Amino acid sequence: MPTHPTAADLSRQLADNVEAFCRRYLSNGHRNGRWWCVGDVHNTQGESLYVRLTGPSSGKGARGKWTDAATGEHGDLLDVLRIQHSESWRDALEEARGFLSLPQPPVSERARPLPEARDTTGSARRMLRYGRPIAGTVAEAYLRSRGLEHAVTQPALRFHPRCLYRLSRKDPAGPDTYHPALLATVTDLSGAVMAVSRTWLAADGRDKAALRNPRRALGNQLGHGVRFPGTVSDLMVAGEGVETVQSVQRVLPGVPHVAALSGAHLAALILPPGLRHLYIARDADPAGERGAAILRRRAEAEGILVTDLDPREDDFNTDLRHLGPQDLALHLAPQLDPNDAVAHLRFEEAAESIAA
Repeated sequence: MPTHPTAADLSRQLADNVEAFCRRYLSNGHRNGRWWCVGDVHNTQGESLYVRLTGPSSGKGARGKWTDAATGEHGDLLDVLRIQHSESWRDALEEARGFLSLPQPPVSERARPLPEARDTTGSARRMLRYGRPIAGTVAEAYLRSRGLEHAVTQPALRFHPRCLYRLSRKDPAGPDTYHPALLATVTDLSGAVMAVSRTWLAADGRDKAALRNPRRALGNQLGHGVRFPGTVSDLMVAGEGVETVQSVQRVLPGVPHVAALSGAHLAALILPPGLRHLYIARDADPAGERGAAILRRRAEAEGILVTDLDPREDDFNTDLRHLGPQDLALHLAPQLDPNDAVAHLRFEEAAESIAA
């Protein structure tokens, strides 16, 4: 190798040390299977940006490559340094050389090398084997408290009576605990299980458990979602949370729905072939609006008609609980294509108001 490595050489060497790089320059993130997840290249807390920890040294699926699902930006680890150093390539190259020439620190408990990144999809599938039907459980009480009694029989949802909540470094010190949980199955377009979402519940099911983060996902979420089938094949409603899309599906039961589980994952959702019209059930917050905008651009680039569905309040579950199903249908009616409203809205008076 030449005395002065090229930018391409530095990029490859950074990728060979991708996890150490992430722990230094993207330290507010965390490891999730084959990915390092963080808010953005500026090391903001969150999960919009994904850095690949495993893969070949170059080409498709190469380690060190990243994508920000909230902005559509992508690049390699040298690009991270460039952006962090105000677009200065000179400073980025200098920082990269410094990082790569640092001597190995003494091995300590915190710095001890971690095992190779493992695919947690298998763990998600094993967890789902412990799931049971929701009817008659704490999860049914929870769904009913959210106005979602129709969701009790959805195959994508299961109940775990004693699901482990493992403390993270951000939780207050204490022992790991067990709580009942609502499980949501995340699948790819073929129906293969890719991840599971866990929502830990209070013992009486009237609310989520009093935990710092009562919702977590296990497995490979990127591009996938929790799917609720319908009878039509060329329409789909996509949204963030299970409760959001189930609220809309209550009044559009024939239309397939998919919950991406976050604004960032909504932006990265893989769309099915043959889709003609995509409805995006937006949450009224910055993350939801960003995710919906990126998904819109991606779908329109594929020739898909896109329509945003906007809640009256912060999200559609709040609307369902405050308005009731009939008034939610009436709220959605003018936002739908008239033919879709007539064909698929559950309440005839809402469809007739469009047809009139």
